[in-house]
Amino acid sequence: MKHMKTNHGQTTLVAEEDSVAGRVALVTGGTRGIGAAISQSLAGHGAIVAAGYSSNRERAEAFKCALDPDRTGATIHQGNVGAPEDCLRVVHEVIERHGRLDILVNNAGVTVDRPMSAMTVDDWHQVLRVNLSGAFYLTKPSLAHMLERGSGRIINISSVVAETGNIGQAN
Repeated sequence: MKHMKTNHGQTTLVAEEDSVAGRVALVTGGTRGIGAAISQSLAGHGAIVAAGYSSNRERAEAFKCALDPDRTGATIHQGNVGAPEDCLRVVHEVIERHGRLDILVNNAGVTVDRPMSAMTVDDWHQVLRVNLSGAFYLTKPSLAHMLERGSGRIINISSVVAETGNIGQAN
C-alpha cells in the first residue's frame, strides 16, 4: 500500500507496509487458491483474517491453523456466497466475532465448463449466483456496516475470463 507525502511542494510515494495491520478482513473463497494467497498476504501484514469457505470444514480448519498458529484471531466462516441468507449471516458472524469489518474481498468464484448447447439453466444460474450476485449479497450488509463506521474497503476479484471470454464459459 502507498500514500502520497508532500514536503515543501514535492510529492513522493511512501510505502505503508502495515496499513492493514489490526484491520478485520473477510475474504470469500479465502481458504483455497487465490483466496488463500490473499488471506496469507493480509495476515502477513497484520490483518485479522476471516476466511470464507463453502465446504470441507476440515480443510478450512487446517488452513486456519496454518494461517494463525498462535491463535491471534483468524476465523473461518462457512457459507454459500450464492445464497443471500448465508452472506448476511457470515457478515454478521464476522462483525460479532471481531467487533467490526474493515475490508471485504469478494473473491469466491465457480466455473461450469460446458458448451452452451450442453449447459443447463441450473449451470447458468449457479455461476451467476456465485460470481455476480454473491458480490452483491456480501457487499450490501458489509457496506451498511462500513458506512455506519465511516470507513472500509471493498475489493472485487474477477477472472480474466470476464474480460476476454473462454470456450465453454458463456455464463
